Amino acid sequence: MSAGLEARSRVANPGPLFIAALGVLMCFGPMAIDMYLPALPAIGLAFDVGQDKVQWSLSAFFLGFGVGQIVWGALADRLGRRRPVAAGILLYGIGCIGCSLTNDIGHLAIWRFVQALGACAGPVLARAMVRDVFGRDRAASVLSLMMLVMGVAPMVAPILGGHILLVGTWRTIFWVQACFVVVAFAGLISLPETLPADRRQASRLSGMIRSYGRLLTDRRYLGYALCSSFIYGGMFAYVSGTPFVYIELFGVRPENYGYLFGVNIVGMIIVNTINSRVVLKFGTDRVLRMGCLLAAAVGLALLGFAVTGVGGLVAIASLLFLFMGLTGMIAANAMAGGMSIIPEIAGSASALSGALQFTFGAIAGSAVGSLANGTAVPLAGVICTCGIASAIFNLALVRRFY
Repeated sequence: MSAGLEARSRVANPGPLFIAALGVLMCFGPMAIDMYLPALPAIGLAFDVGQDKVQWSLSAFFLGFGVGQIVWGALADRLGRRRPVAAGILLYGIGCIGCSLTNDIGHLAIWRFVQALGACAGPVLARAMVRDVFGRDRAASVLSLMMLVMGVAPMVAPILGGHILLVGTWRTIFWVQACFVVVAFAGLISLPETLPADRRQASRLSGMIRSYGRLLTDRRYLGYALCSSFIYGGMFAYVSGTPFVYIELFGVRPENYGYLFGVNIVGMIIVNTINSRVVLKFGTDRVLRMGCLLAAAVGLALLGFAVTGVGGLVAIASLLFLFMGLTGMIAANAMAGGMSIIPEIAGSASALSGALQFTFGAIAGSAVGSLANGTAVPLAGVICTCGIASAIFNLALVRRFY
């Protein structure tokens, strides 16, 4: 196995298949999260628990996805990219099976944590592979293209999940998720190793600690990481809150929830298509700043409509469409900027950013559940707060001179 994984160390003229294969690895998060969103109310009924406890399974996934990236990123800077990805895919499959067999909400949360520990290896190392091969602005452009590839997953996953509920149960969804292991291994087989042995870091724990210490003490890296982390907090507030806001507040049927969710992914695809072009002309930092300021403005408008109730579902869904469209652009540019600070530890930079993103996502998702009052205000309030915080940290810490 090792010989096969180390067969090639550099990518010459990477083309669409290379980007598509990385896009498959990026799909772990959307597939594991979005497919079961229509089932959240059903899970609450099955275990006889409220919205706040059902969202333990989401928060546990976000936390595991964040914590796991710290480990996988450090391992990848020392062992190469492909072997850690293979181990992560296997762990993800074990977590899927555990989720499908659990009998209470607490154990579901634990298995979701395990599932997330494995799932996060694919995205964090796919991003690092992009940075291994491409320069800073080109990496931002390629990350946007990868998000177009992975954009299919969050469009299809909740629709598929909703229709699975018509013929099966919420447990069936996790068995279907387990099948993604085969697809992921097919994508991994087509990828070369992008980090040759002579560019790898020492394998000692002290080296890993020093790598993360260098990143955490760099002002600009923290600026990139925090502005993207808060925007992820807003995105996962959306993920946590909309199943209840759409299905329970506005009466959307579970099998139709995925279509409303998918519309927002179309917005992300449109914005990422634009970003992949304009970032090469205007630069990563300028486009990132514009995105953060727009996200703050949209968040304020969303809160205003949620408080007043004006416009109902149409107003809420329209503003969420705008906010979700911006998240992909902000995430791609912030990640490219963060990984460019210390290129030789791009895997650790990608991992730390990802860990912060999903940790903030876990906090934001829990906040929506804890504040739930049967209206859209908690959802809108958390998204608004995250949008404003993202803009503040971008303005305060990145400070790129043009």
